[in-house]
This record gives sequence, structure tokens and C-alpha cells, in this order.
Amino acid sequence: MAVWSLATFSGITIFDRCDGEYFLPIYIKNENELDLINTTPLPTMFHVSDGNHLSVSKHFSNVGIPYFRGQDINDFFLENALPIRIPEKVFLSPMMTRSHFYAGDVLLSIVGTIGSLSIVPESFGPATGSCKIAILRSKGNYSPFVLAAFLLSRFGQLQIQRNTRGAVQMGLILKDLVRIRLPIFEETAACQIEQLVKQAIESNRKSKASYNQAQHLLESELGLDKLTFKKPVGYTTRFSEVVSNDRVDADFYQVKYKQLDAIATKFPIKKVKEISEKLETGVYSQSYSAKGTMYLRGVDIDKGFIKSESILKTNLLIPNPKNMVVKDDIIVTRVGSIGVCAIIEDDHSGSLFSDNLIRVRLHEKAKEEIAAPYLNLLLNTTYGQMQMTRYSRGSVQQRLNQTQLAQIPIPIIEKEAQSKIKNLLDKHRSAEKESKKLLEQAKARVEKLIEEAAAQ
Repeated sequence: MAVWSLATFSGITIFDRCDGEYFLPIYIKNENELDLINTTPLPTMFHVSDGNHLSVSKHFSNVGIPYFRGQDINDFFLENALPIRIPEKVFLSPMMTRSHFYAGDVLLSIVGTIGSLSIVPESFGPATGSCKIAILRSKGNYSPFVLAAFLLSRFGQLQIQRNTRGAVQMGLILKDLVRIRLPIFEETAACQIEQLVKQAIESNRKSKASYNQAQHLLESELGLDKLTFKKPVGYTTRFSEVVSNDRVDADFYQVKYKQLDAIATKFPIKKVKEISEKLETGVYSQSYSAKGTMYLRGVDIDKGFIKSESILKTNLLIPNPKNMVVKDDIIVTRVGSIGVCAIIEDDHSGSLFSDNLIRVRLHEKAKEEIAAPYLNLLLNTTYGQMQMTRYSRGSVQQRLNQTQLAQIPIPIIEKEAQSKIKNLLDKHRSAEKESKKLLEQAKARVEKLIEEAAAQ
């Protein structure tokens, strides 16, 4: 059904926009609701600027000052991002001064992941960003935490979407960004919103700390924290190893992999095929629907777990023991970015999974000596990721099939250490979920206040 609306010539002139999308009914309705409450233009409360264009290939460094791109602002919690780095001398150059980040700045992605944002935390050190990020710095009369909650709300996101423009690549330029209107809340309500956002950030900090502790414990148990990879000019291997591994490609026998093997042999070792039931790939779905069974894909995996926000559903496939997952299964990507792993939790038990994923399910006897959370974390460490790269095949595109994954050696550490790792990961997930819940409450509070004010 066609959707249309009327725009006056004066409206087109004022907004300097003649594209029909700008005047869609959903945007007009949003503006009309904001007209009913007390608002103020964004620039009256915040300094608005953008980052700096920088040739990453020219200035990229393994150490130095964090340099955030628009794609790095895809999670509200800036501490979760993995920015690239630039040399300190580049950061301190005059051209970069205006794009330095400070505690309390709100960073808004204006190209690519448009509308995603983060707040620079108090504990954050020196950092800067690209021209694909807008920097919103409070003038002192409006809380950046309230701003963040509003921009993430329905009212804020619709204003952001309306003001984007572009033919090949959509973007939000500063001239349009300053048109965004902010609601003025009573002090008590504003404080409540601010506290919810701050609590969400604190819960995320605890979540990240628990995960880092679990990872450090595992790496210290294995000795990965003391491992320095050698880079020899050449290396050799025995003919018997070539025969037993059925691999003649030189990369398989690199010294770094032998270093990993040397670490693993200090512990009891079981190959994946020895601890798992039959390794299964999922099933391809041709279409998706609003209702049906959850369908897990590689893009739904984030840092060892499933992110619920992006999950699709399908009603074309019938779940059966071969194409569905249950709690404590581990799914592994086998094409493209191979070796990306996630453990299945209660929320996603019974889901279908993609044919680009391999399902690892511990058999009952294996569960007596190895815990699924430990195995999942191991596969996500340097050890697991390097081993999966090692065992994969392909010249143009790397692939990891069931046979190759089955050969990966799994060192088994003490049950007590595995139990500690599991407890830390449980704390990580609990705090992470609480953090997201609090942020959703802040957004819901913003929306409710605006709806109530508009209804009066």
C-alpha cells in the first residue's frame, strides 16, 4: 500500500530538503509529538563537531592512542570497542586537536552505523576519532547521559533517520544534525534517567571485568600469557608428520603452531571428535518471517555468545535433532571469518542454525572432564583461534569443515579451574544482561515522559 504525505513549499524551503523520504508520515508524526512538549535545539545544549579524516593505512600503529571509526561505535558501551591505534605524535598534532575525546562526550556514528552512539567514560584515557563520528560536548546545562538515552529512544532515532541524506552512501552531516530537538525534562525525571544510564555503564564495566578475569585465568593456566611467538626465516617438519596429518601445505607446520602444540602437551589432550557427538552443519533458509523458530547465523555471534538483537526467524523449516541446538552446544563459523564461536544459552535452546555453522555437542562422558563454557572460551582464545586457522583449508577463501574441526586438540585443565572460569562467565553474562536491561529502562522512561507530556 502506498504511503504519502503533503509538504508545503515553505517547509521545503525552510528545511532545504525536497526528497520525499524527508516528509514521510512517520517523521511528520514524530515532529508533531515533539511540537507538543518543551524542546530546545541540540546546539543550545551541546557543542557539535566531528572527528578528523586520517589515512589509516599511513598512520596505523600496533601501539599508541585509540582511534575510533564509525564502525567502532556500534555498541553503547565504548569500553567494548576494539579501535585501531595511531602514534602519539599524530594524536598531538594540531590537525587532530579538535577531534580529541573527553569524559562525558557523546560520540554519534554519522556514516555507516548511523544512529549508534557511546558515551566517553570517566576512566577513559586519551582517544580520538574519524570524521564519521560526531562529537557532542555538553555546555553544562544538559546531561550527556540524558542526551544518550533520548537519542537511542524512538523519538531520537526517528529524528536521526529523517535527517540522513545521500545517494550512494547515506550520512548525517553536521548541518542536519543540529536540527535535532531535545526534550526538556524536569530535574527529578532527568536525574532518574541519568542514574539508569550510569548504572547500565557500571554493570557493563563489571561484566567486562568478569570476562577478562575468566580469560586471564584460562590463559595463565595454559601458559598462553607467557608465550612469545617466534618468527624464524625457515622451518622443517618430518615426513611422518606430513603423512599422519595428511597435510603437505607448509603453513600447517609453522613454528608458532608447534609452540601451541608444546603448550597443549603439558595437559591431557582430547581431539574435538573424541569429546563431541557427531559434528553437524545446519540448514539453509530461503526466507524469514516475523513469527517462527529462531534461526542462528554467524552474524548473530558476538564475543562468544549469541546477541538476540539480530536473530531472524523462519517458519519454512522443521526443527529436528540434526538442525537445532540445545543449551551448552557450541556453534562455530566454517566459511569466511572462520572459527567464530558461541555457546548456546537457555534463551536460544531449540533454535535452528545456519548451514554456514558447525555444531559441537559434548557427549555425556566428555562432560565429566570438560565443561562447555571452558571449551567455548578456549576456542575463542589465541590458542583456539590459531588452531582453527591452522586446520582450515582453502586458497582463495578459507573453509573449516567438520573433519578439520574434529582434529583440533583440546587441552583439559583441572576441573576446579574450569569451575572458576564458568562462574566468572556466569557473572559476566548476568551483569551484561542487567546492563542492557537498565539501558532499555532509560529509553523507555524517556519515551513515556514525552508521550505523557504530549497527551496533556
